[in-house]
Amino acid sequence: MYSQKREFSWHRREAVATVPSRNPGVCRYMSDQPVIQAVSDADIPEVLDFVLKARAELFPKLSETGMPDDLARFTEVYLRGAGRFLIARHEGQIVASIGYLAYDRRFPHLLYPDVKVVEIVRLFVLPSQRRSGLAGALYRSLKELALADGVEVIYLHTHPFLPGAIAFWQRQGFEIIDVDADPVWQTTHMHAVMSGIEESAPHQTGPSNSAP
Repeated sequence: MYSQKREFSWHRREAVATVPSRNPGVCRYMSDQPVIQAVSDADIPEVLDFVLKARAELFPKLSETGMPDDLARFTEVYLRGAGRFLIARHEGQIVASIGYLAYDRRFPHLLYPDVKVVEIVRLFVLPSQRRSGLAGALYRSLKELALADGVEVIYLHTHPFLPGAIAFWQRQGFEIIDVDADPVWQTTHMHAVMSGIEESAPHQTGPSNSAP
Protein backbone atom coordinates (compact mmCIF):
# COMPACT_ATOMS: atom_id res chain seq x y z
CA MET A 1 0.00 0.00 0.00
CA TYR A 2 1.20 3.47 -0.71
CA SER A 3 1.55 6.11 1.95
CA GLN A 4 -1.49 8.24 2.70
CA LYS A 5 0.64 11.19 3.71
CA ARG A 6 -0.46 14.18 1.68
CA GLU A 7 1.49 17.22 0.68
CA PHE A 8 0.27 20.48 -0.76
CA SER A 9 2.19 22.97 -2.83
CA TRP A 10 0.94 26.47 -3.41
CA HIS A 11 1.71 29.26 -5.81
CA ARG A 12 0.11 32.63 -6.39
CA ARG A 13 -2.46 32.15 -3.67
CA GLU A 14 -3.53 28.71 -4.91
CA ALA A 15 -3.16 25.44 -3.00
CA VAL A 16 -2.60 22.31 -5.07
CA ALA A 17 -2.91 18.85 -3.54
CA THR A 18 -0.29 16.51 -4.92
CA VAL A 19 -0.82 12.82 -5.51
CA PRO A 20 0.22 10.88 -2.37
CA SER A 21 3.78 9.73 -2.87
CA ARG A 22 4.89 6.13 -2.52
CA ASN A 23 7.89 7.54 -0.66
CA PRO A 24 6.67 9.35 2.47
CA GLY A 25 7.98 12.86 2.74
CA VAL A 26 8.75 13.20 -0.96
CA CYS A 27 6.87 15.95 -2.74
CA ARG A 28 6.46 15.48 -6.46
CA TYR A 29 5.75 19.14 -7.08
CA MET A 30 8.97 21.13 -6.90
CA SER A 31 8.71 24.81 -6.14
CA ASP A 32 10.60 27.59 -4.41
CA GLN A 33 7.38 28.35 -2.55
CA PRO A 34 6.58 26.85 0.86
CA VAL A 35 5.20 23.32 0.77
CA ILE A 36 2.18 22.47 2.91
CA GLN A 37 2.19 18.97 4.36
CA ALA A 38 0.61 16.83 7.04
CA VAL A 39 2.58 16.37 10.24
CA SER A 40 4.28 13.03 10.83
CA ASP A 41 5.47 11.53 14.12
CA ALA A 42 9.00 12.61 13.29
CA ASP A 43 7.88 16.23 12.89
CA ILE A 44 6.27 16.56 16.32
CA PRO A 45 9.23 17.97 18.35
CA GLU A 46 9.88 20.62 15.71
CA VAL A 47 6.17 21.43 15.39
CA LEU A 48 5.76 21.87 19.14
CA ASP A 49 8.79 24.14 19.28
CA PHE A 50 7.41 26.28 16.44
CA VAL A 51 3.87 26.51 17.82
CA LEU A 52 4.88 27.24 21.42
CA LYS A 53 7.26 30.00 20.35
CA ALA A 54 4.63 31.57 18.09
CA ARG A 55 1.99 31.32 20.81
CA ALA A 56 4.30 32.95 23.36
CA GLU A 57 4.94 35.86 21.01
CA LEU A 58 1.25 36.48 20.30
CA PHE A 59 -0.06 35.71 23.78
CA PRO A 60 2.83 36.26 26.24
CA LYS A 61 0.56 36.03 29.30
CA LEU A 62 -0.54 32.55 28.28
CA SER A 63 3.00 31.23 27.96
CA GLU A 64 3.10 31.00 31.76
CA THR A 65 0.14 28.60 31.85
CA GLY A 66 2.13 25.65 30.55
CA MET A 67 1.57 23.30 27.65
CA PRO A 68 -1.97 23.38 26.21
CA ASP A 69 -3.74 20.03 26.36
CA ASP A 70 -3.97 19.52 22.60
CA LEU A 71 -0.23 20.03 22.23
CA ALA A 72 0.62 17.84 25.22
CA ARG A 73 -1.41 15.07 23.56
CA PHE A 74 -0.42 15.95 20.00
CA THR A 75 -0.21 12.39 18.70
CA GLU A 76 -3.49 11.36 20.28
CA VAL A 77 -5.37 14.46 19.12
CA TYR A 78 -3.96 15.19 15.67
CA LEU A 79 -2.39 11.99 14.37
CA ARG A 80 -4.53 9.24 15.90
CA GLY A 81 -7.72 11.12 16.74
CA ALA A 82 -10.28 13.26 14.93
CA GLY A 83 -7.96 16.24 14.59
CA ARG A 84 -5.74 17.23 11.68
CA PHE A 85 -2.59 19.35 11.61
CA LEU A 86 -0.72 20.88 8.68
CA ILE A 87 2.56 22.73 8.47
CA ALA A 88 4.29 24.69 5.74
CA ARG A 89 8.00 24.32 5.16
CA HIS A 90 10.28 26.64 3.25
CA GLU A 91 13.85 25.54 2.63
CA GLY A 92 13.30 22.77 5.17
CA GLN A 93 12.14 25.02 8.00
CA ILE A 94 8.61 25.28 9.39
CA VAL A 95 7.20 28.69 8.54
CA ALA A 96 3.49 28.21 9.27
CA SER A 97 1.00 25.89 10.91
CA ILE A 98 -2.72 25.25 11.24
CA GLY A 99 -4.88 22.53 12.74
CA TYR A 100 -8.35 21.53 13.71
CA LEU A 101 -9.74 19.36 16.47
CA ALA A 102 -13.18 18.20 17.48
CA TYR A 103 -15.14 21.13 18.92
CA ASP A 104 -15.79 20.37 22.59
CA ARG A 105 -18.96 22.50 22.95
CA ARG A 106 -17.45 24.28 25.96
CA PHE A 107 -19.42 27.44 25.19
CA PRO A 108 -23.01 26.89 26.38
CA HIS A 109 -24.34 29.43 23.88
CA LEU A 110 -22.63 27.65 20.96
CA LEU A 111 -23.64 24.01 21.22
CA TYR A 112 -24.34 22.95 17.61
CA PRO A 113 -26.55 19.96 18.53
CA ASP A 114 -26.40 16.95 16.22
CA VAL A 115 -23.81 18.59 13.96
CA LYS A 116 -20.22 17.50 13.29
CA VAL A 117 -18.16 20.54 14.24
CA VAL A 118 -14.41 21.07 14.36
CA GLU A 119 -12.45 24.03 15.70
CA ILE A 120 -9.60 25.75 13.89
CA VAL A 121 -6.54 26.17 16.10
CA ARG A 122 -2.85 27.08 15.94
CA LEU A 123 -2.76 29.20 12.80
CA PHE A 124 0.65 30.81 12.95
CA VAL A 125 2.67 32.27 10.07
CA LEU A 126 6.18 33.67 10.40
CA PRO A 127 6.37 37.42 9.66
CA SER A 128 8.55 36.74 6.61
CA GLN A 129 5.74 34.70 5.03
CA ARG A 130 2.79 36.94 5.82
CA ARG A 131 0.77 38.73 3.13
CA SER A 132 1.86 36.10 0.62
CA GLY A 133 -1.32 34.03 0.53
CA LEU A 134 0.15 31.24 2.64
CA ALA A 135 -2.40 31.52 5.46
CA GLY A 136 -5.26 31.22 2.98
CA ALA A 137 -3.60 28.26 1.29
CA LEU A 138 -3.17 26.55 4.66
CA TYR A 139 -6.84 27.02 5.47
CA ARG A 140 -8.02 25.76 2.08
CA SER A 141 -5.86 22.67 2.46
CA LEU A 142 -7.26 22.04 5.94
CA LYS A 143 -10.82 22.65 4.72
CA GLU A 144 -10.29 19.96 2.08
CA LEU A 145 -9.45 17.49 4.84
CA ALA A 146 -12.47 18.60 6.87
CA LEU A 147 -14.81 18.03 3.94
CA ALA A 148 -13.31 14.58 3.41
CA ASP A 149 -13.95 13.87 7.10
CA GLY A 150 -17.62 14.83 6.80
CA VAL A 151 -17.32 18.02 8.84
CA GLU A 152 -20.46 20.17 8.69
CA VAL A 153 -19.37 23.32 10.51
CA ILE A 154 -15.93 24.81 11.13
CA TYR A 155 -15.78 27.00 14.24
CA LEU A 156 -13.04 29.32 15.48
CA HIS A 157 -12.56 32.29 17.72
CA THR A 158 -10.16 35.18 17.37
CA HIS A 159 -9.57 38.65 18.81
CA PRO A 160 -9.64 42.24 17.52
CA PHE A 161 -6.13 42.91 18.84
CA LEU A 162 -4.71 40.43 16.31
CA PRO A 163 -4.15 42.66 13.25
CA GLY A 164 -6.26 41.61 10.28
CA ALA A 165 -7.44 38.34 11.84
CA ILE A 166 -11.19 38.95 11.69
CA ALA A 167 -11.05 40.31 8.14
CA PHE A 168 -8.90 37.37 7.05
CA TRP A 169 -11.41 34.82 8.29
CA GLN A 170 -14.29 36.71 6.74
CA ARG A 171 -12.49 36.46 3.40
CA GLN A 172 -12.34 32.70 3.90
CA GLY A 173 -16.13 32.58 4.21
CA PHE A 174 -16.54 32.78 8.00
CA GLU A 175 -19.22 34.88 9.65
CA ILE A 176 -19.24 36.45 13.10
CA ILE A 177 -21.79 34.74 15.33
CA ASP A 178 -21.00 36.30 18.71
CA VAL A 179 -18.59 38.72 20.40
CA ASP A 180 -17.81 38.46 24.11
CA ALA A 181 -18.35 41.56 26.23
CA ASP A 182 -14.99 41.01 27.94
CA PRO A 183 -13.10 44.31 27.45
CA VAL A 184 -9.71 42.58 27.38
CA TRP A 185 -10.11 39.67 24.97
CA GLN A 186 -13.29 40.68 23.09
CA THR A 187 -13.33 37.11 21.84
CA THR A 188 -14.96 37.01 18.42
CA HIS A 189 -16.69 33.72 17.64
CA MET A 190 -16.97 32.77 13.96
CA HIS A 191 -18.06 29.82 11.90
CA ALA A 192 -18.31 28.56 8.34
CA VAL A 193 -21.07 26.15 7.37
CA MET A 194 -19.91 23.43 5.00
CA SER A 195 -23.38 22.43 3.81
CA GLY A 196 -26.96 23.68 3.88
CA ILE A 197 -27.58 23.05 7.56
CA GLU A 198 -27.95 26.57 8.94
CA GLU A 199 -31.26 25.74 10.59
CA SER A 200 -29.86 22.65 12.30
CA ALA A 201 -26.83 24.47 13.75
CA PRO A 202 -28.44 27.10 15.99
CA HIS A 203 -26.52 29.28 18.38
CA GLN A 204 -27.50 31.61 21.17
CA THR A 205 -25.75 34.84 21.95
CA GLY A 206 -24.61 35.44 25.50
CA PRO A 207 -21.58 35.75 27.73
CA SER A 208 -18.76 33.25 27.60
CA ASN A 209 -15.34 32.88 29.11
CA SER A 210 -12.69 32.15 26.52
CA ALA A 211 -9.05 32.70 25.77
CA PRO A 212 -6.63 31.28 23.16
